[in-house]
Amino acid sequence: MAAPHTQDRRTPAGVRTRAVARRILLAGAGALAGGLIGTPAGAAGFYIQEQSVRGAGRAYSGEAADVGVQSIWWNPAAIARLNRAQAYVGGQAIWVDAQVDDAGSTIHRPAQAVAPVGGQAHQSDPLQAGLVPSAGLAYPVGDRAVVGVSLTAPFDFTNTYTGESWTRYDALKSRLTDANIEILGAVRLTDRWDLGLGVDAQYASATLTQALPNLSPAAPDARQRLSGGGWDFGWDAGVQYHPSERLTLAASYRSKIDHSLKGDVSVSGLLGPLAAANLASGGRADFSTPWIATLGVRWKATDRLTLNAQVQRVGWSAFDAITVTADGASQVVAQDYRDTTVAALGLDYVPAAAPDWTLRAGVQHDPTPTPDASRSTRVPDGDRWLFGLGASRKISDKITLDLNADYIAFAKSRVNRLDVAFAGTPAATPVSLQGAVSGHAVVLGAGLTLEF
Repeated sequence: MAAPHTQDRRTPAGVRTRAVARRILLAGAGALAGGLIGTPAGAAGFYIQEQSVRGAGRAYSGEAADVGVQSIWWNPAAIARLNRAQAYVGGQAIWVDAQVDDAGSTIHRPAQAVAPVGGQAHQSDPLQAGLVPSAGLAYPVGDRAVVGVSLTAPFDFTNTYTGESWTRYDALKSRLTDANIEILGAVRLTDRWDLGLGVDAQYASATLTQALPNLSPAAPDARQRLSGGGWDFGWDAGVQYHPSERLTLAASYRSKIDHSLKGDVSVSGLLGPLAAANLASGGRADFSTPWIATLGVRWKATDRLTLNAQVQRVGWSAFDAITVTADGASQVVAQDYRDTTVAALGLDYVPAAAPDWTLRAGVQHDPTPTPDASRSTRVPDGDRWLFGLGASRKISDKITLDLNADYIAFAKSRVNRLDVAFAGTPAATPVSLQGAVSGHAVVLGAGLTLEF
């Protein structure tokens, strides 16, 4: 929505109110846009990897080299060897126990001494529990081709701090809802080689809020809000090589997606000389999700035991900045994420006493891409270890039930961030956030696969 008209009055510092309002809006929008990226439990950064219950049971160690609709996210070639239609639906519930504590955060209002940020110094469990759904369908076309569609939610979370939290000038509420629809095809090129290609349509919707400090420490905080959404597109491709019946090697690539979220930015509650800067404007935030390159292997060591290994290179450097446009001006908000390498090992085992069951276990190491020098309370991320357990039971010739239980241990990390409220104006107010973060997560999931 268009910004309301403001008169060309001057603040006591001799700066035009309209210019102050625009700078405040843009600076605040930039800070909020940084919060488009929150910290879900499933993987480092803002990526949720809970797209397969079967995969979760072995810590996502063999997905690119496996067969079936549950592996579509990791490799579109995974459906090439299906000889009958297959459908999957599943979901995983995530519970995060996290502690975010103040460690000396300060605020420096104009012409005043540096003071503690104040507020509640301890925040428990800011990341709300959630359910991550996933689904897929594949249908053979002829003897060597299969077409399919999948629905996943790779970026989805809600993060909430109280209005009195020490984090309030950096983060209050962050909600990101995402849906990825992939249409794909796979071909069995030879008896050993399979190829898959997919096109992704991804919708993202976000609502973010934070507090703004008024010039007087006795005045209540103002509020800033950003909301927006939009569809954007990407692609993925993959191959599988089967040198023998017992060994599968795989490689895949998922492209980055350039997102442009269009919506509204508003500022309310500013008092005194800044009151005329309360306004609302249309806004846009442009950023890119990371690319993902995957190598996987599955080896059937015995008739009952299969060993899995997978390595992913995640191109977080694609998320180098967020460009924010509001009220006719633009600002680039640096993010400086670094590329990471994720590694996982796992196994599948069919007990002799229960051949209808397959048991799974795995471990994954996932380093954080967030830079230590500017970590935010919106993204209090750290290196993590994922330990997975799972099982599948073949209920009938056509129906398989999958279950998983995962534990994720987060390494302790530090919040270290300097933001300047009202940057570029005489009211510029530096806020230095210093904090400590610790926690862990539990993930439970269930899914059904139907062949017909």
